[in-house]
Amino acid sequence: MIVHIIGAGPGDPDLITVKGLKLLQAADVVMYTDSLVNEELIAKAKPEAEVLKSAGMDLDEMVGIIVDRVKQGKSVARIHTGDPAMYGAILEQMVLLKREGIHCEIVPGVSSVFAAAAAVGAELTIPDLTQTVILTRAEGRTPVPELEKLKDLAAHRCTIALFLSATLTRKVVQEFKDAGWEDETPIAVVRRASWPDQLIIRTTLAGLDNAMREHGIRAHAMILAGWALDPELHNKDAHRSKLYDKTFTHRFRRGVKPE
Repeated sequence: MIVHIIGAGPGDPDLITVKGLKLLQAADVVMYTDSLVNEELIAKAKPEAEVLKSAGMDLDEMVGIIVDRVKQGKSVARIHTGDPAMYGAILEQMVLLKREGIHCEIVPGVSSVFAAAAAVGAELTIPDLTQTVILTRAEGRTPVPELEKLKDLAAHRCTIALFLSATLTRKVVQEFKDAGWEDETPIAVVRRASWPDQLIIRTTLAGLDNAMREHGIRAHAMILAGWALDPELHNKDAHRSKLYDKTFTHRFRRGVKPE
């Protein structure tokens, strides 16, 4: 007995993987997070499929329905937004399903962090600038572990991607400043990345809170912070990688000495 947990991608129905789409189209039962997953994607399910919305369900109700359908011999596709591994609340589902003898196969999806980076045309890991990306969230009603406070993570001064933090930007700004970040540090905010109504805001750390209020952004926003988001990088010749450096030898190419 198996359930497929499928990442739907960030919004654009074409950003689901080929494998995920095939499983969705073949499933007898499709359960999806209707508050986040594009209805155009769910419309690709076969006509006779049972389609269930999960936004109004609690954990036990949701898992109970999945268990019932699987034990009837039906194939079930559980559709999550983005990539299920990031804030997907899938572990709690898998624990209960395992107790019923049901195995879960996870099909990865495109995370909103990468859709947001694509929308602003950013590489998040720039040679000689930053080689690390921290994916996290600000602490609100859901606490974070003591060793993962934003101020402490920001002390690394790398690129930081903030999920689920649109209503906490005043706190975000203060924690970044407490970690030593400059007011002019570039910030990019992408609301509903890859959706038709996608909105991109470029600002700075000092301007972040005001920008969010001015645009009325309170949900569905990815906040990307750090100097990798500097739009002026596109006008510079610096920060080149070794990968394509003609003087650098690697497994597939012998470098040449500079003239």
